[in-house]
Amino acid sequence: MNKRDFIKLTALAAGMSSLAPTALALDFGKMLNAGAGLAKSASISDDELNAYFDQMTVQYDKQNKIADEKSAYGKRLQTLVKGLETEDGLKLNFKVYETPEVNAFAMANGTIRVYSGLLDLMTDDEVRYVIGHEIGHVKAGHTKARIQTAIRTSALREAASATGGNVSALADSQLGDLFEKVIRAQHSQGNENEADDYAMAFMKRRSYNSKATVSALEKLAKISEGSSAGWLSTHPAPAARAERMKNQLA
Repeated sequence: MNKRDFIKLTALAAGMSSLAPTALALDFGKMLNAGAGLAKSASISDDELNAYFDQMTVQYDKQNKIADEKSAYGKRLQTLVKGLETEDGLKLNFKVYETPEVNAFAMANGTIRVYSGLLDLMTDDEVRYVIGHEIGHVKAGHTKARIQTAIRTSALREAASATGGNVSALADSQLGDLFEKVIRAQHSQGNENEADDYAMAFMKRRSYNSKATVSALEKLAKISEGSSAGWLSTHPAPAARAERMKNQLA
């Protein structure tokens, strides 16, 4: 850390002390480490990114019931993703979470998780559209931008907690918080359109039925009234997106 950054951190520490006039012992070593983490989060490498996602995957897999590969859900998923072991530079691994929630997600480390509620609702090609859409978020950099923001926020909290001598690490509780901020936060309409465009190209490139992009969104639109759970809470406006996809099929 250069001298100017050190001065800024010292000023931050002084400001924090003025807000808490009781005698709190500042740990400047932890403050500097937190500041370094804040700066580093802006330029997180792909290896570091995947390391975070590896940790998140392990934790979330433990928290959910995974369908056995010999079960009906497991067999169906393996059939519909046959030939999708790699896609656009990502080495993919698939599992089904046995839960009625209509949901799915992808991580930059190649993790793809499909919820059994989604399998119950959709045809094979509609599920493939959802998978392509989630990969689209990863390839467009939406996932990386979110984790950078989340880690930056975490570094700021770490700096503040240094006043009490208790600096948090990337523990299980933080991984859960990171999952909520990166995977379960709502996407913007611009991000949704970008991921849908990727999914349409994905469907055509793989010779899947491209009309499934529309029918999948129409199904989501139909169940969206009065519901904000699962995929609908993180991927808004399915009806408008279905109309947009129709225009791409014309």
